[in-house]
Amino acid sequence: MTANQRRSRTSRGRFHFRLSTFALRLAIAVLALAPDMAIAQAFPARPIRLIVPFPPGGGTDVTARILTQALADGPGWQLVVENRPGATGRIGTELAAKAAPDGYTLLAGTAGPNAILPAAYPKLPYDALKDFAPITLVDSADYVLVVHPSLPIRTVKDLIALARSKPGQITFASAGNLSVGHMAGELFKHHAKVGMTHIAYKGGGPAVIATVSGETAIYFGGPSVVQQSKAGQLRAVAATGTKRSRVFPELPTVGETLPGYAIAQWVGILAPAATPRDIVAGLHATIAKALSTPKVTQQFVNAGSERIANSPEEFSAHIRAEIAKWRTVLKGYNVPLE
Repeated sequence: MTANQRRSRTSRGRFHFRLSTFALRLAIAVLALAPDMAIAQAFPARPIRLIVPFPPGGGTDVTARILTQALADGPGWQLVVENRPGATGRIGTELAAKAAPDGYTLLAGTAGPNAILPAAYPKLPYDALKDFAPITLVDSADYVLVVHPSLPIRTVKDLIALARSKPGQITFASAGNLSVGHMAGELFKHHAKVGMTHIAYKGGGPAVIATVSGETAIYFGGPSVVQQSKAGQLRAVAATGTKRSRVFPELPTVGETLPGYAIAQWVGILAPAATPRDIVAGLHATIAKALSTPKVTQQFVNAGSERIANSPEEFSAHIRAEIAKWRTVLKGYNVPLE
């Protein structure tokens, strides 16, 4: 064998060795990724639990039901709504934070437990920023100021006059202490310079029932008040947004009488913080697509809200901004925490 032949055989051997080493490393890398790839392809293999930290019938529950139907009609996913009310959403939110991070437990997060409570209390049984992986903001809804039909209140000015004539005697219901509805009433008191008494209930549904029955005089409510208002069980007086409501275009905003007044509720989907990124990405893509149909968009409009489907990063930034905003409001307006 010549020297050139020996060198050629040695080069081929080295090439085959390098190729075999590369193939081995590639195989190891593929095997390492295989579990995540399998999870992504098989997900969801069973129904997904969607925790709503409020009772049935409230605005958050309405949004959750629209979403679950959209996912059933679209990709055929089965989401099971689990209402876990209590402590202005703290109980259900903590439950979701401590759930297994496998994508099979999600939270319908809202401004109350995910922004206002964290702004009010430095210590909660969950961390609104560290314990959750935001998936998408689902919708946003202006609130509507409604009153019991027996009251002589048809405008914001009427309510201000009545409240001033009866200091502390006008009651307003909310879904719980430091809920968005509670904040709506407190901001109204601040801007109108009136005294009213807050009555906290265990969710928006019970608060609506209390106002329909006359147990409380007024209520600042989200989508849950649309049906009762149109049926005449409650009288809609004004919307709380920066512009007039699409559901009640004839209603003025509270801000038209009290400049600077504006408040809205939002609902978004979150998963436990350690949920794999590919699962979060898959959930976001599927939910965003399900929400994008004209039928679903109209369902949100009919319920009094605006459909939104933003990115996990945008939703995360939104939560941070909301916490900062409410921290300023709570401190500046001296809102009672209990």
